[in-house]
Amino acid sequence: MKISLKSNGSLNAFEASNEAGHKIQLSGDGSAVGPMESVLMAAAGCSTIDIVMILGKMKQPLENIEVKVSSERREEIPRTFTNIHLHYILTGDLKEKKVIQAIDSSLEKYCSVSKMLEKSAEITSSYEIVN
Repeated sequence: MKISLKSNGSLNAFEASNEAGHKIQLSGDGSAVGPMESVLMAAAGCSTIDIVMILGKMKQPLENIEVKVSSERREEIPRTFTNIHLHYILTGDLKEKKVIQAIDSSLEKYCSVSKMLEKSAEITSSYEIVN
């Protein structure tokens, strides 16, 4: 896996791209997503992709999914995450037991991003099912 990052008109604004040419904007001045915010987005995205696939294999009729992530960081440098909480909002006629199983499987086994982050931060989750 390779990515490229280059300044984007300012030394505080950057464009990152992968080998396929997909891009995201990053900044250190608040004009785009910050690097640490992108880590939280990656954790949410990674686990959500897993959950969608797992619920699909379980034949659960998921209609929509949203994740709200909150976090806490150390005050001292390096300002690494100490706590990350992912709250999943799932829409559909879903069995609660299957939702719990999908979330737990993702965070405990499949999501590479959360598995890396758990080495320095406590990762917790919650969910709600909307019919």
